[in-house]
Amino acid sequence: MHERDGEGNLPYMIDLADLKEGDRRLTRRMALWTAPLARQVLPAVESAAERTKLWWAAAAAMAAAGGYPERKAAVAGLASMGMAELASNAVCKELYERRRPPKELIPHEGVHDRPDSSSFPSGHTAAAVGFTAAVVAVCPAWGVACAVPAVAVAVERVHSGAHYPSDVAAGAVIGLTSARLTRRLPRLLLRRLL
Repeated sequence: MHERDGEGNLPYMIDLADLKEGDRRLTRRMALWTAPLARQVLPAVESAAERTKLWWAAAAAMAAAGGYPERKAAVAGLASMGMAELASNAVCKELYERRRPPKELIPHEGVHDRPDSSSFPSGHTAAAVGFTAAVVAVCPAWGVACAVPAVAVAVERVHSGAHYPSDVAAGAVIGLTSARLTRRLPRLLLRRLL
């Protein structure tokens, strides 16, 4: 039998109100980041990542610059990115409606043009992590190179007020899951067929 605290709650139970408040505080803290890097680099990253242009360009660079492993990594990255986008944007956002962080949490002008769709999960982060994780499994050097802009995309989504940190974390989990499935599904299908 588990011991309860003075209020009758189990000590390891997570208080959702505390998590929500922590999410809001972290959003505010990240939005307050005013270093030149945040003001110059993050908007450029957001622009490049819009409509997955950055990941298509990375796949094209891999395919053009390398041999078979690089082309395989590019295809795996694009497949994983597509699966992650489908899961996050077409499934999860439809299942769970969450409002974007309120404008009062975001003290800069970057908050004006945010999407109207659900905040949960971050589709940009799901695509970035899905692409990067699939690439790193095939071509680690290219995957490490892709990890830098993928992290920047995740940071930018919170800094701009488009997402809460928990939205970004959920997007990252979807991206990692998509990369794993992209790697495993062909083998499972071959086993079934043979």
